[in-house]
Amino acid sequence: MSKKFEMFFVSMVMMFLLAACGGNNEESPEANNNDTEVKEENAEANGANEEAAADAEFTIRAGIGLNNEHPQYKGLEKFKEIVEEETDGAIHVETYHSGQLGDDRTMMEALQLGSQEVTVPSTAPIANFVSDFSIFDFPFLFPNSEVADEVLDGEVGQKFLDKLDDQNLKGLAYWENGFRDLTNSEKEVASVDDFEGLTIRTMENDLHLDAFRAMGANPTPMAFTELFTALQQGTVDGQENPFATIYLEGFYEVQDYVSDTHHIYSPFVFLMSKSFYDTLPEDYQEVVDNAALEAGKYQRELNREANDEYLDSLVEEGMTFTEISDEAREEMRLAIEPVVEEYAAELDQDLVNEVYQAIEDAQK
Repeated sequence: MSKKFEMFFVSMVMMFLLAACGGNNEESPEANNNDTEVKEENAEANGANEEAAADAEFTIRAGIGLNNEHPQYKGLEKFKEIVEEETDGAIHVETYHSGQLGDDRTMMEALQLGSQEVTVPSTAPIANFVSDFSIFDFPFLFPNSEVADEVLDGEVGQKFLDKLDDQNLKGLAYWENGFRDLTNSEKEVASVDDFEGLTIRTMENDLHLDAFRAMGANPTPMAFTELFTALQQGTVDGQENPFATIYLEGFYEVQDYVSDTHHIYSPFVFLMSKSFYDTLPEDYQEVVDNAALEAGKYQRELNREANDEYLDSLVEEGMTFTEISDEAREEMRLAIEPVVEEYAAELDQDLVNEVYQAIEDAQK
């Protein structure tokens, strides 16, 4: 074999292998939407991160599942700003969005192992680690966000955060996902009867699954990073999330109907790896404690503004909006009530009673 032919043969093999690798690459829904933009952003961020991290005593990698337009990510940016300013750069914070570090469960496990420092999941996946957290996913628990704030930021909310220590997780603050609402591609949902037969993606949480079954739906647990593609391909008919998430993730592109079911008020919990937190000097611990709280207040405000605005945006994008009446919402609550009672019986009864009492007191 001549040298020229040999070189040509090797080049062709390499081109074939590269093409094959590229063809087998599976992208997340978020990457399908803005892959080039994310890659460029990552390249630029990585360069800045490496330089800043080299001068820092500690590095915090903070990851979330939602994209960089969501108020949750804006909250992370505020946390980064406060921490780096208050420590004069001694703590460097790297922020990752769109599930770049994994889904909620993967990131929580990484916190436990000490291979990641911060994530901000909803309470539903946290219940897989500390079962008492499932009370915050009881449908129709909180009547409004003001009551939720008072309960979560009070003594009862802190008792739940303290329970995370045994899981090598440090709960620093409650942020907000918001009231969860329903979208689907099949029909308008105006009453509990309309749930019949709908295949709905839910988070990987048994309470959510049983609650939707009680209303006649077919719930399917699925990682958030897989959701857009599943909706696009018709693997599931619908999903449930706050308006901001529905809009910013582009679900209006693959969903026709949206209903303000407000079936669950979903908090985010700002989590830090406890093993990492314990390595911080006390003054730095105080900085991250305060930053998580302050950034959380900022994030809640942004989130509430966004949810109000994004419902209008969803309608402008062509979705049919159905307003749920008080009577219909009460029918939903009654359908789910046996499920709630069953799960409540499995939890710390004193704690359950404290939550209910705190909610009652907050409404006075």
